[in-house]
Amino acid sequence: MTAKSRTLAAAALHDVVVDRHSLTWALGKRLPSLPDARDRAFVQSLCYGVLRAFETLDFLLGRLATKPIRDPEIRLLALIGLHQLRSMNVKPHAAVSETVEAAGRKSWAKPLLNAILRNYLRRKEELESRALQDPESRDAHPAWLRDRLAADWPEQWETLVQQNNLPPPMTLRVNPLMNDRAGYLARLTEAGIAARPCRHSPWGLTLGSPVPVDALPGFAEGRVSVQDEAAQLAAPLVGAEPGERVLDLCAAPGGKTLHMLELSRGDIEAVAVDSDAERCARIRENLERERLSAAVVTGDARSPESWWDGRPFDRILLDAPCSATGVIRRHPDIKLLRQAVDLDTLNELQAAILTAAWPLLKPGGILVYATCSVIRAENEAQMSRFLEAHDDAAELPLPAAWGIPLRHGRQILTGESGMDGFYYALLRKTG
Repeated sequence: MTAKSRTLAAAALHDVVVDRHSLTWALGKRLPSLPDARDRAFVQSLCYGVLRAFETLDFLLGRLATKPIRDPEIRLLALIGLHQLRSMNVKPHAAVSETVEAAGRKSWAKPLLNAILRNYLRRKEELESRALQDPESRDAHPAWLRDRLAADWPEQWETLVQQNNLPPPMTLRVNPLMNDRAGYLARLTEAGIAARPCRHSPWGLTLGSPVPVDALPGFAEGRVSVQDEAAQLAAPLVGAEPGERVLDLCAAPGGKTLHMLELSRGDIEAVAVDSDAERCARIRENLERERLSAAVVTGDARSPESWWDGRPFDRILLDAPCSATGVIRRHPDIKLLRQAVDLDTLNELQAAILTAAWPLLKPGGILVYATCSVIRAENEAQMSRFLEAHDDAAELPLPAAWGIPLRHGRQILTGESGMDGFYYALLRKTG
């Protein structure tokens, strides 16, 4: 792979580390300029790898550079070079020479990058040993997040950290309207794609290794969708019955809406709401791919008066905005983009959406509260506050073979049965 690929990776990482955009956004902006699929895959691997090991790489760079590198592009190229030498199947001489060349017209930086990377190769054993002695470097997590995980999960936090630093599996949800799981598994086998059934979702299949979606048999026709097993548990918890009116709040990109429609054979009145117009377009695209129907509304879940028609819902799924600490392995940029102060803001937002959604539910109706977070304040504590404030809310038990039972709801920790970290609680409106 060429120096151009490394230059592009540094630009994408700059979007994340300096400009605070998501990695998904950055790669969507940068990758189309590379016509070769292998180059795109290489850039993607570089970016994900650097962000997964960011704290470790930054620690090593701090011991290799005689003074801080002020130029962010050159600093990021140094991290890219170190990641190649540590963790990628790139020959050392190519990793060094092509990373140095990626500095382009910044000729002053080339000898600096060359010295840093060659010095690492000479001192690798010593430096890696030192990196293991520093907690933030060893765990590749910012101190605030590591400390929060340790406080919330004193017996499991080390495993959580390890799982966050691993690449995630690719998991599929088979569309029961078009095929059963065994039949689709046979189609994957015929296509030379290894997969195994998920443990908890009867529609789930986990691939032996990720593949492009266009390699999946029948993907374009809606036979299968990409969705983690933990997220596949939402629709059966909602339990929408034929003829019912169902609201999916914060619904984009629409996987859970589709799953509810699949399980009801399309015989529910589904309304999917999200505040982002572009993400609402993704919901519509997914509905069209499966030839299913739902009302898609761009609106603020905190202000239903701007979009609600006044007709109450039998069921509501609230997949609440959260820290996304349960999906760090899929989005390692979360470790850099989230800060401890964000948790208070997210708690307030979740509470506001819950309070606004509750009047939309019929008496006797069901609300499922879900997050992809492993932070107790966003989950169990959020439910506790809501139940204390609402006399007409009763929690229902979640009899399940997955997750950790809490005072309120159940928590799936990242890596359990290969799943993402998810939280679920089930509420009924009384009276």
